[in-house]
Amino acid sequence: MNENLIPKEGEYAPYYGKYIEKIIGQDISKLLLNQIEEVRRYFESKGEESSGTAYGPGKWTAKEVLNHIIDTDRVMTFRAMCFARGEKASFPGFDQDIYVANSDANQVPLMNLLEDFEMSRYALVSMMKTLPQESFTRFGNASGHEVSVRALFHIMAGHTLHHLTILKERY
Repeated sequence: MNENLIPKEGEYAPYYGKYIEKIIGQDISKLLLNQIEEVRRYFESKGEESSGTAYGPGKWTAKEVLNHIIDTDRVMTFRAMCFARGEKASFPGFDQDIYVANSDANQVPLMNLLEDFEMSRYALVSMMKTLPQESFTRFGNASGHEVSVRALFHIMAGHTLHHLTILKERY
């Protein structure tokens, strides 16, 4: 395990601690890739029709949750790349509810969503392999909080684990 990849407290907003705590100490690159198969297994067991349903009124469907994971990965990956390259501009937050509402995820075939998740994860891990080691400890500002590049990678993996747990428990 590369110690340079493990974020420390203070490298992310306290809100994200619940995601990072779930996966701290794991090989983050391997975890990000292993989640591809875990997500695929879950959704293939649910099937197309069941994935378009929510567990309650006003809740996202399973497909919308998957699309939300993909959107979050993309936003966090963009932030990580920018901060790794030394970007000093502050990045705004993003309203996940607006993103989900405008995604039309329930109209996208499940296999397309799964492929999108897989490809975006491969691109993320590929980027991680090409970043200079010193860039993992660089910081930027997103949503009004300082965050390190390595914390962003952990946030993505922990966020996915968080939603997988909810999917398995409630859907």
